[in-house]
Amino acid sequence: MAGVNATGRPDVRAWLTVHGALLLVLLIAVAGLARVLGEHWRQGSVLLGGALLVAAVLRATLPPSRAGLLAIRGRMIDVLCYGGFGVLIVALALTITRGSLAVS
Repeated sequence: MAGVNATGRPDVRAWLTVHGALLLVLLIAVAGLARVLGEHWRQGSVLLGGALLVAAVLRATLPPSRAGLLAIRGRMIDVLCYGGFGVLIVALALTITRGSLAVS
């Protein structure tokens, strides 16, 4: 059974081997969301876009057995979608110079 070692306990190493890439991307995205909620929306948006760019790099370099849930479609489509959306979000965050998320 996958994810369980010989003693019957969950095998964290095996779980991280498969889902570690997604965990890294999610940690970056959570940091970005925390920055947005802290009213630093530009920094948070760059982190969110950066999470997608990290996902693109990981999807392009990791074999399918280690890509885990980052592998949704074919490798090239995943890399293009993650990379394209990541570049778009980072570009938008860096080019918008005025405004805030505060509602007055």
